[in-house]
Amino acid sequence: MSDITLPQLGETVTEGTITRWFKQVGDVIAEDDVLFEVSTDKVDSEVPSPVSGVLTEILVAEGDTVDVGSVLARVGEGEGAAPTPANAAAEPIDSPVPAEPPPAASAATPVAEHDAGAEPIVLSPVVRKLVAENNLDPSSIAGTGTGGRITRRDVEKAISSAPPSAKAETRPAPPSPPPAPRPSAAAPQKRGESVRFSNIRRLTGEHMVGSKATSPHVLTAVEVDYERVDQVRNAHKAAFKAEEGFSLTYLPFIARALIDALEEFPRLNASVDGDTLVVHADINLAIAVDLNFEGLLAPVVRDADTKRLRAIAVEIRDLADRAHAKQLSPDELSDGTFTITNAGSYGTMMQFPVINQPQVAILSTDGISRKPVVVGDVFGNESIAIHSVGVLALAWDHRAFDGAYAAAFLNRLREIIETHDWEAEL
Repeated sequence: MSDITLPQLGETVTEGTITRWFKQVGDVIAEDDVLFEVSTDKVDSEVPSPVSGVLTEILVAEGDTVDVGSVLARVGEGEGAAPTPANAAAEPIDSPVPAEPPPAASAATPVAEHDAGAEPIVLSPVVRKLVAENNLDPSSIAGTGTGGRITRRDVEKAISSAPPSAKAETRPAPPSPPPAPRPSAAAPQKRGESVRFSNIRRLTGEHMVGSKATSPHVLTAVEVDYERVDQVRNAHKAAFKAEEGFSLTYLPFIARALIDALEEFPRLNASVDGDTLVVHADINLAIAVDLNFEGLLAPVVRDADTKRLRAIAVEIRDLADRAHAKQLSPDELSDGTFTITNAGSYGTMMQFPVINQPQVAILSTDGISRKPVVVGDVFGNESIAIHSVGVLALAWDHRAFDGAYAAAFLNRLREIIETHDWEAEL
């Protein structure tokens, strides 16, 4: 018999909430099969099984929060079997719905009250609280958890699908108003809904609000001509995709130029600590990754100043893929010194991003499109040409430096992008 424990997911992580079990009691599992999903204050992660065998017990229900090292489940040898009464007794102690004090001197697991003769409904504290707050009947909710147990997601689904009258407290019926005219069939009425924030959405929001309350945000932007980058991309994009398996975008070019610019303007590669600006020796480049519009993560390319364009492109792609697959560790989200957020794929003109605390600046790479520009030759003659042009927008913390420093940095970043020998990089 092997105990499955909550692993140490990062140096600063001390607890996690089990949000989903992918296997049920009696299932045969192989080593490295995804076993459960855990949510911490940094990231949601899918955790693989460290052993193979049969899942004999699940000790921590979905929605419960436990410390690192806690036993979550047990895996034994042999073929799958149905859950035993002993397994059910190992469930965490729950409370009844509606809430009533348990019988004196009794250690039995409280259950939800319902019709006599029916099987008792066991609810975790989180689920019980949601059921009580929304005046729901637990017997009417279909459970999708272990052994048909009602999970937090089941209750949230019931809340969103219930008619408004089912969510409100019971009150005396008001006098009946006169009948309203029936709406036209051509104009059906719309119904709204209440969507509870996911854990990652809630944490993202808290981080953003905290940042705006901490830093006096300022926005400075420049327009950049990407024609020199385009020439190299067009010459190498087919070979690059064949070798690396993904397309060569503008992002790694911008990241590579940014690293050189930060070395010349080190106060942007810094963080604020009280009344001190801590200028970092290494450049750890965080890349904001959208999680299907549910929230953001910013995994970190560590020691980016030691890497060239191709290595940066490969690492950014790997981090983004694993962020979407919930395979990042919290340590891969820590120690960033500067952040890039990339909304350009949606064709944005310019956005004002929020600083990733405790950093002092964040760069938005916006949409790049073909536009007419004025170009000159070696003799000073000017003409109109069609180039790829886009805006780089820098949000920065006015506590750390002033506008002249930010403007000079952006000007240098633009110069590097427009004049660097990108052919040599590839």
